Amino acid sequence: MRKKIAVAFVCSLFLCAVLTSCGGGGAKVESTVSTQTLGQQLIDLDKAYKEGVITEKEYKKSKEALMEKYE
Repeated sequence: MRKKIAVAFVCSLFLCAVLTSCGGGGAKVESTVSTQTLGQQLIDLDKAYKEGVITEKEYKKSKEALMEKYE
């Protein structure tokens, strides 16, 4: 009985090791194209500021960066 439990435990460890190593190989997928319009980004930024997610300083800096990006 103990032998069966030990074998099951070892098999479980092996299976866990194999499955965790299949995690995708660390490939990164990055999009360089924004799917949001400038208007939508500004609306989202304003909403984050009004909800207190970002400070006024962060809001102004981010808004300025967005405006420069689209000039």
